[in-house]
Amino acid sequence: MESGDQGHGVPTSVSIQSPGEVKDWLRIRSLPAWQCLAEFLAVSVLMLLIQGCSAQAVTSGGTKGNFFTVFLAGSPGVMLATYVSGNVSGAHLNPAFSLPMCLRGHLPWARFLIYSLVQLLSVFCASGVPYALYDDALQNYTGGSRTVTGPKETASIFATYPVPYLSLSNGFLDQVLGTWMLMMGKAILDTWNKGAPAGLEPVVVGLLILAITLSMGANCGLPINLPRTSAHGFLPTYAGNGWWWVPVVGPLVGGMLGTATSQLLVAQHHPEDSEPSQDLECAQQEASGSGSPAATQLQESKLRL
Repeated sequence: MESGDQGHGVPTSVSIQSPGEVKDWLRIRSLPAWQCLAEFLAVSVLMLLIQGCSAQAVTSGGTKGNFFTVFLAGSPGVMLATYVSGNVSGAHLNPAFSLPMCLRGHLPWARFLIYSLVQLLSVFCASGVPYALYDDALQNYTGGSRTVTGPKETASIFATYPVPYLSLSNGFLDQVLGTWMLMMGKAILDTWNKGAPAGLEPVVVGLLILAITLSMGANCGLPINLPRTSAHGFLPTYAGNGWWWVPVVGPLVGGMLGTATSQLLVAQHHPEDSEPSQDLECAQQEASGSGSPAATQLQESKLRL
């Protein structure tokens, strides 16, 4: 758009960008950067819902939430986080899911490290939102003295802690078994099996998370996720009792064992010439009947727990 100053005869030029040009200018063209931002947002959404529900329960003294409501918030939280970034970053959300993929050659090791750091940063940043949102409630509940332990502790809002009677061995088993069960959820994505309907995978994953937390969450709140625990400084907190390594090593071991179990007992035994979404009987009839090769290749879902 051009206009002239009639009084002085000095032309001026004003450029107005269209919405399309602004959108193109803002678009991220680096795929890794886009994936990292998507993973960051997904983890942030998940942590905001979980910690917001925890803050509501703790600061109200249990009158506006409890053990069940906190776990219940995590289920749609995982579902929403998976929808947010599932087709961009894969919605890993958890290094325990990424590590087995690296060992099987499905994910570069550099991506595992980058995703883990992004998840760690996301948890740390996202925690500031419920902290600000419930600042007055925290002040009222604690009387200004915010502690990690004691009758008025508030640290459990932002991180998970073991119950006092839990031994290291029992806690390690808790983490391994919880993550092992989480890896069983990969059957949801197995289109050679009875995989979940397309587009509903996040819903089924959310229900799986709810089932795991309600059945295995009493010992230590079911962290099974290194970034969630480590982002709030678990090393200084747990160094004295030796617990610090349990939520670090346990989920990684459980992730590898869960993947190995599902692969050795189920996944690797699918008929090689069967088509996705067929049951075993139909696959066998197809293989021995018409003799025509499967035309449909497996489209691996990008959803990641």
